[in-house]
Amino acid sequence: MQLRIAYLYPDIMNIYGDRGNIIALTQRCHWRGVEVKVDKISLNDPFNWQKYDLFFSGGGQDRQQELVSKDLKKKASKIYQAVEQGKVFLLICGTYQLFGHYFKNYQGRKIPGIGVLDLVTIASPQRKIGNALVKLTPEIKAQLNPNQQIPEVTLIGFENHSGNTTITQLSSQKKGQYQTVPLGKVIKGFGNNGEDQTEGAAYYNVFGTCLHGSLLPKNPHFTDMLIRKALENRYRKKVSLKPLDDALEWQAHHQVTNLIK
Repeated sequence: MQLRIAYLYPDIMNIYGDRGNIIALTQRCHWRGVEVKVDKISLNDPFNWQKYDLFFSGGGQDRQQELVSKDLKKKASKIYQAVEQGKVFLLICGTYQLFGHYFKNYQGRKIPGIGVLDLVTIASPQRKIGNALVKLTPEIKAQLNPNQQIPEVTLIGFENHSGNTTITQLSSQKKGQYQTVPLGKVIKGFGNNGEDQTEGAAYYNVFGTCLHGSLLPKNPHFTDMLIRKALENRYRKKVSLKPLDDALEWQAHHQVTNLIK
């Protein structure tokens, strides 16, 4: 099998170890004999969405988000097509915010997003920083790889953001059978906004989160879910991933969990 990954804005949206997510995806595929090709796509680069199965982009500061916002607007129609065709997206922090309707920065200026996710982000005086522990929602838990022994249904990651992200019109926004829902419930940490205990958001096969650190190496169950979904969408059939020895990955997961509980 083959997997094609589009790494969006690697030169300007890559903080707090975000590139490690690409490494984790690639390595877990290689261990299973899945060939991986990663293409880096940045500002003003051609964007042939049909070539790719999985799209990833990380976090960045306000200035970088303004640059990416303008470029995403140019690519928006192609991104919409990719989303509706079931392509898989993992979006971290800054890019996660820009896949919503807008990010209002500390100066009150709105940086427009592309509205794939039904959410808005507004900067606040409070810096939300530290390790976070998040319990996946039942909807996301149900999508984890079947027939695999999964020790936890939590995510561990590192957050560092001032923005308060809110999922809007949760019950009314629908596109076909899908709607924007939270990725998980915060056990420790801040999550989307530090108030409603939500963390991240999901729409169809688009997953956004505030968690850096890198996210995926310490969360092998979530990584494998993304890989499986991408392969199933590419090959239009059910895919069963070969189990791996994840003792070290779960040790890292549990060590951070124990530190912050």
